Amino acid sequence: MQTTCHYQSPLGDILLVSDEQGVCGLWFEDGRYYADTVEDDAQAGTSPALDQARRWLDEYFAGQAPTWLPPLHVQGTPFQRQVWERLLTIPYGHLLTYGELAKRVAKLRHRTSMSAQAVGNAVGKNHLSLFIPCHRVIGAHGNLTGYGGGLERKIALLELEGHLASDFSWPS
Repeated sequence: MQTTCHYQSPLGDILLVSDEQGVCGLWFEDGRYYADTVEDDAQAGTSPALDQARRWLDEYFAGQAPTWLPPLHVQGTPFQRQVWERLLTIPYGHLLTYGELAKRVAKLRHRTSMSAQAVGNAVGKNHLSLFIPCHRVIGAHGNLTGYGGGLERKIALLELEGHLASDFSWPS
């Protein structure tokens, strides 16, 4: 059984979802794939995992670098999960390009190379945005590319973590 609640962030309303194993969803209200894995019988309420998720978000949006995660229930294909595991290794305030992420995933999979596009598609399917920091992945040469919550939110998150908007190239 899934439980849902809303969190009012400085960047807009966030829907949080948990099940018996942990937090299984975080979406900005108007984001891509919004609530696409929420079960029809999900009920509004609270849970220990959601309480921890809200505390983590409070810390994060206060400009702190949380050193812990709420319990997460990560759901995806084995490939997606490998990509998301690599995202978890990107420290607060740091960035990684899709190309570099593809190299890291290839190494994990004992391959010589991996398509940055395939890795990018897996990054885009991350249902635990912020907790699994997909906003820290950028295109080559500082290009801002895709973010399920919108590029304006991506740049706001990167600024929160100490980057300047002028450091990035906006898509034309």
